[in-house]
Amino acid sequence: MRKLSLKLGIIFFITLFCIETFMMFFLHVSLTNSRVEEELASLQARGNSHRTILEQNFNEETLAHVVLMESNESTDVVVTDYEGTILVSSQPDLEISDMIHKIEGKIPYEGRILQDDWQEVQAIATISPIQNQQRTIGYVFMFQNTDSIHALMKRLNKHFLIVGIVSGLVTIAVIIVLSRQLAKPLIQMKEATLKMSKGDFTVALSTNGKDELGDLSNAIQLLSNDLNHLKHERKEFLSSIAHELRTPLTFIKGYTDILSKRDLTEQDRQKYLAIIIEETNRLSRLIKDLFDLAKMDENSFVIEQQNVHLNSFFTNIEKKLSPAFQEKGIHFIVRYEEGLTVWVDEARLEQILINLLNNALIYCASGDTTSVTAKKHNDVLSIIVQDTGKGIPKKDLPYIFERFYRVEKSRSRALGGSGLGLAIVKELVQAHGGEVKVSSEINKGTTFELSFKGVETDENHFMH
Repeated sequence: MRKLSLKLGIIFFITLFCIETFMMFFLHVSLTNSRVEEELASLQARGNSHRTILEQNFNEETLAHVVLMESNESTDVVVTDYEGTILVSSQPDLEISDMIHKIEGKIPYEGRILQDDWQEVQAIATISPIQNQQRTIGYVFMFQNTDSIHALMKRLNKHFLIVGIVSGLVTIAVIIVLSRQLAKPLIQMKEATLKMSKGDFTVALSTNGKDELGDLSNAIQLLSNDLNHLKHERKEFLSSIAHELRTPLTFIKGYTDILSKRDLTEQDRQKYLAIIIEETNRLSRLIKDLFDLAKMDENSFVIEQQNVHLNSFFTNIEKKLSPAFQEKGIHFIVRYEEGLTVWVDEARLEQILINLLNNALIYCASGDTTSVTAKKHNDVLSIIVQDTGKGIPKKDLPYIFERFYRVEKSRSRALGGSGLGLAIVKELVQAHGGEVKVSSEINKGTTFELSFKGVETDENHFMH
């Protein structure tokens, strides 16, 4: 992570350095050019001022006055006639013959800049024409030594260098702080993922960020929570499977040993054989349920849907389960609308209802009532399985569809529950594209409502 922080710091520094360098270079050039243009404009204006005085009185006295005006200044003046002959000069040894020869064409009345390359020449220069009755009679040459401009540029360069160093140091400090702030959550996320890779999913990351790093932290925290939940579920699942398999196997092994080693009466032999058969059937059902759930998890569970006529379907359900409810003294009622057909897997729908009704059979006592009601609303089939049994505590309702979850662990064991029935119900209903809802109150009963799409009807009267 330090490498990432270093890379980000280098990238930010190079980017900001290039931007600052470009801006400072642009500002330096602009200031320099602006300063030189100001000097040239001032020099040109001074030359035009002398030209105006000479146009009024072009004589030796005026020429001497012009030279006198420049004698105490940092500028120099040279006045020539139209042919280029020097009439007066504030610097006697100033050589301007080459400059005179370079004059080409007519000089505009407002004057012209002759030399502006302050870096290459000793002095910048301008020229202003002296006119009399629209005729040029001479020229005023103005010169300014570039030493002052060079001195100004040196001071300017020094200031820019100081500003550049300070801004560079500030930039580096800001980059270090920002890169550390950026790298800190990434380091925490790296440590969290390493912890998760070792099987420890109890990580805690800050999830308050509203940016991309916050989203990533939220995603890792959510993944950690899910993996921790799955780890806990897997542990519970394996423990429950071991428990569920061990119990019937213990019964089968124990009673088989008794049958093989003891001289029993025929009555005892039949009793023990009945227990062995019962436990074998329980083991067989458990293994079948586990295989069904495994297929559902792998999406290899096949749902063979067809149009199922609910009249005959509910008649068969009533015939199959009525004896069991009658034996226990529980009122069993089946209601449905005649002529309903629905697009489902008939065998799986029967498995769903039998699982739910078996639960009702287990948790209802003599005198209770269990009912199955099927009705159509728009194109949705609702099947309601309702009982007046013991009910389910509110705290357990969110978990009853989890595998091996039992509301009353010890009593469920005595009554033969494995904790897989409702998990299979939910998986099968969802495999049909439907949904299952549950509501319950202690000692008042439980209601399961199943919803399936694709129901049709031929007639619309109620059957009981």
